[in-house]
Amino acid sequence: MFSRRKLSFRTDGRDWPNRDASRFVKAAGLTWHVQMSGQGPVLLLLHGTGASTHAWRLLEPLLRPYFTIVALDFPGHGFTQSPPRAFLTLPGMAASIAELLREMDVVPDLAAGHSAGAAVMIRMKLDGAIKPRGLVSLNGALIPFGGIATHVFAPFAKFLSGSPVIPRLLAWKGNDASAVDQMVRGTGSTIDAQGLEFYRRLASSPDHVAATLGMMADWDLGALSKELPRLDVPLLLIAGENDKTIRPEEAFAVAAIVPGAKVAVLRGLGHLAHEERADDIAALMLDFARSLGVLAAGA
Repeated sequence: MFSRRKLSFRTDGRDWPNRDASRFVKAAGLTWHVQMSGQGPVLLLLHGTGASTHAWRLLEPLLRPYFTIVALDFPGHGFTQSPPRAFLTLPGMAASIAELLREMDVVPDLAAGHSAGAAVMIRMKLDGAIKPRGLVSLNGALIPFGGIATHVFAPFAKFLSGSPVIPRLLAWKGNDASAVDQMVRGTGSTIDAQGLEFYRRLASSPDHVAATLGMMADWDLGALSKELPRLDVPLLLIAGENDKTIRPEEAFAVAAIVPGAKVAVLRGLGHLAHEERADDIAALMLDFARSLGVLAAGA
């Protein structure tokens, strides 16, 4: 009935996007799945809760000619080792990834994060763990959820994540391709069949599900949102007009308190905008990098 706990890179990752760039690195007490490819200035890519490096499968080939791309699976996500619970908090995630980058001797010139990955990226910048010349938030989860989500959703996720049985039950349900498709459509996005299959594999892993629930349960954006005004690096906030997870209005709320921040709203796209129209995202990121001098004007 139940799925095996951890995904196997040999079998589950047999056709993983950008597989030839994959490596496994030990840092912060974990073994991490990292992908590194391309050439030029270093671009750090941080995926969102419940995703993995596969989320960059369409964007990465478009950016590879311009950047040395470093992408990774969060602790417990994808093919990275499951961590102690403390790693799944925002400060814990930021600190452990910073240690990974030090171990790899990687210094990002530009960083981009999707959803919760944007919060990790900004936490790292505020803590001095990275010093990029610019930051790109893709439908970033940067301010606390309002209303019922704050008072009901997080405590419920904490309750679910505290049970060793619940992740296995949810992973069993994750084998249902139609359930995964419904979950993705609920974000306001429509992605290709290949992307859905990768999400199905991830959702069928109890370890991956447990890490996802752990992040949801322990994710406190209150402290981060209070510190956003002291962010001292250019920030580009890309928002999908149809995002049903993080409303595009939140990007404007962040821009109102971060000096010099700019917002770009993409029509017709949802929370997984970078998996819907990667070419539009790539164009925005390249223009942003050129405006900062990370890339030459004619690159």
